[in-house]
Amino acid sequence: MHPNPSLRAPFVVAAVQDAPVFLDRDATIDKACGLIDEAAAHGAKLIVFPEAFVPGYPVWIWSIAPGATHELRALYARLIDQAVTVPGPATERLSDAARRNGVTIAIGINERNDEASGASVYNALLWIGADGSILGCHRKLMPTAGERLVHAPGDGSTLAVHQLDIARVSGLICWENYMPLARYALYSWGAQLHVAPTWDRGEPWLSTMRHIAKEGRVYVIGVCTAMRRSDVPEDVPAMSHGEWINAGDSVIVNPDGKPIAGPLHEARGILYGDVDPTMFVGPRWQLDVAGHYARPDLFRLLIRRERRPVVAELFEGDEWATDGFTRPRS
Repeated sequence: MHPNPSLRAPFVVAAVQDAPVFLDRDATIDKACGLIDEAAAHGAKLIVFPEAFVPGYPVWIWSIAPGATHELRALYARLIDQAVTVPGPATERLSDAARRNGVTIAIGINERNDEASGASVYNALLWIGADGSILGCHRKLMPTAGERLVHAPGDGSTLAVHQLDIARVSGLICWENYMPLARYALYSWGAQLHVAPTWDRGEPWLSTMRHIAKEGRVYVIGVCTAMRRSDVPEDVPAMSHGEWINAGDSVIVNPDGKPIAGPLHEARGILYGDVDPTMFVGPRWQLDVAGHYARPDLFRLLIRRERRPVVAELFEGDEWATDGFTRPRS
């Protein structure tokens, strides 16, 4: 990436507002790859999909009472069966699509914890680079309300800003974007373009997207699933007061907090936004919250980046650290 934003060429980003093939991982990956091809054909260099797109957001959590054990077990087993292993066959297919088109992908997945029991699932944001490599997979730090019946909480090891040829990119999932310190960590690591895959829509969510853009002086891509009742199998309870379970309302916002594409309401489609790299810097003349507007003499953010595995193995010659992790003897 060229160090001087004014010498970098503008580029196009895309927000894919669509519905998965609900609880069908392979069919949803097929659909996603087709949408990647379509967005790339329109010049997009970064393509963003909604929260938990593969194999779908567990919409039943808002309809089934927590005590309905038999129903919840059955649906959870279906979700686990269709969840994504990272890396695995599903990610390989997405990597092929990214490599074939020379684009970066950010896509919401339900990630199975195959590093341990294989029976828990994370709400995750998978990043795949233009060369097909997996850049990272961020696990949502705090599932929101009913999501806690399905998704496990992530840890600080997956918080990251990724350096691309076009920009430094970051992402938080849905209401993680209401965590001020999580946002600030990403600003401090130099984010220039921020993605916010979500299940939320309408106000005040759209105001949140504009606020983050203005606060961080970043481009924001907020992208949500557009889902009708007919998109969900009849045997899956889905809260709906009409045809649309989720109206979508995806939006792309510039660093001045002004929408440049969308919101797209009660429709499926791909939003495209033109990104001007000079906007990564110019607006920060007035406000740079992780630069001249910060007060490190007053405020300090401490982030625990250690991975928190279920099991830490101790071998001969290792020593047991006070935080419960093993470290080789020096």
